[in-house]
Amino acid sequence: MRLLWWTLAGLAAVLVAAVAGLAFGAVRLPPVGVALEVLNTLPGISVESGLNEREAAIVTQIRMPRVVLGLLVGAMLALSGGAYQGAFRNPLAEPYLLGVAAGAGLGVTMVVALRGATTTGNLPVTVPLAAFVGALGAVALTYLLGVAGGRDRSPATLILAGVAVSAFLAALQTYLLQRHIDVIREVYSWLLGRLAGATWHDVRLLLPYAVLVTIVILLLRRELDVLSVGDDEAAGLGLHPQATRYILLAAASLGTAAAVSVSGLIGFVGIIVPHIVRLLVGSSYRLILPLSMLFGGAFLALADLAARTVDAPREIPIGVVTAFLGAPFFILVLRTTRRVSV
Repeated sequence: MRLLWWTLAGLAAVLVAAVAGLAFGAVRLPPVGVALEVLNTLPGISVESGLNEREAAIVTQIRMPRVVLGLLVGAMLALSGGAYQGAFRNPLAEPYLLGVAAGAGLGVTMVVALRGATTTGNLPVTVPLAAFVGALGAVALTYLLGVAGGRDRSPATLILAGVAVSAFLAALQTYLLQRHIDVIREVYSWLLGRLAGATWHDVRLLLPYAVLVTIVILLLRRELDVLSVGDDEAAGLGLHPQATRYILLAAASLGTAAAVSVSGLIGFVGIIVPHIVRLLVGSSYRLILPLSMLFGGAFLALADLAARTVDAPREIPIGVVTAFLGAPFFILVLRTTRRVSV
């Protein structure tokens, strides 16, 4: 019953964020009219929204792809963050801080550099695959460096390893950009995180990966609860800890890579949302993971709304907005974790 109520709350948050994202911007539209216009896009439904042709085009052709993409990216980053935290049994694990996003970014940069600068803004379908290879390589390096300290390592050790891996990958990325100056503007606008100019092409590119990752991780959410008691105890209960962990890490890396490939580097969503959900519903991943998806999507859609309205008509990169919110939150979580571990 608790899952049902929180699910309804999460769906309500998604609905509010979606309507707000569609209604507010450089041109403000009535939320009721926007909601009715969205209903008009569904097959077999025809209602009078009260919007003129120009306003309807703003909703369906410009804002709707951006809002839908923001919901998908936020859901993937939050779900991946929750999966990383459970797999590593570390409350500080997050795609951006583990170097996963940097690895995916290097993969995307390589594809863009080889393709050359374009004016269409459409990403090739190979981008998520390249990002996945980079993300998986980064998480492997981070994990190997993190476990080098032995079983008594502190929770911050993994984060320090992620910082080192991120710095190394950033150096490779900088070198690559120096060799391909013509794509610097395109890559740097992507590095800051962007949903501006989002199209249905981007949504279609991300959607199959999002569906696959969601199915895999949610099917293993009970196993994450078992992993939380320790590998020896989990093995005694009939679980294969390492195999389960590898599957979770691969799925979470794929989700992060696919999200990063269409939105750029957007940090801290994977640590803010799962932690808030954990405070609200407890430590069971049966609740944390699905609710993180819902609230993560709503969070990023609202962050994107702030990015395009706070300093209108100019737009703040969404990565800046999430970093502004996430950096103090991360410091708070780090201090709390250190206090508990002492």
